[in-house]
Amino acid sequence: MNTRLPVFIALMFGASLAGAGEPLQLSARGTAQVAFTPGDEAATLVVEAVRKARRQVLVQAYSFTHKDIAQALVDARHRGVDVQVIADPVQHERGATSVVAWLEGQGVPVWMDGEHAAAHNKVMVIDTGTPDAAVITGSFNFTHAAQYRNAENLLLLQGHPALAEAYAANWRRHRIHSLPYRGGR
Repeated sequence: MNTRLPVFIALMFGASLAGAGEPLQLSARGTAQVAFTPGDEAATLVVEAVRKARRQVLVQAYSFTHKDIAQALVDARHRGVDVQVIADPVQHERGATSVVAWLEGQGVPVWMDGEHAAAHNKVMVIDTGTPDAAVITGSFNFTHAAQYRNAENLLLLQGHPALAEAYAANWRRHRIHSLPYRGGR
């Protein structure tokens, strides 16, 4: 039985894949860029992808301290791009250099996903619904340490609208149970 078509239809209409049973299988397409840290400029890859965003950037962040990435998101918001962030509340509370409060103070809507032991996703979904849609994922936290001290990986996958929609549907699923961030620590 081909389970891909019902899953694709569910994704197109925003239905949840929770309990769908089988992992989503998509044909390979588009381009992939990879960066490994320390050494490769993973943060620069993220910043450049955000600078190219035209419609939307959906972010899921476990730990978020990288000021250049945060600034790129704020700049995108000022260009009229819909930028939204879901963050892990425990990491935000523990991180003295977390940029989450700053993002919210700059007008970026932020939600805290406290539904799980850890909101451990490190994802950006850019311009879903377009041929140039992009997904950024990997072990790379959006942090200074991930760029300069940790052994991390980052993938930038472009030109695969169905993949971007799968990640956007997952983002929306987490947004439903997340609480709005309301300043302070």
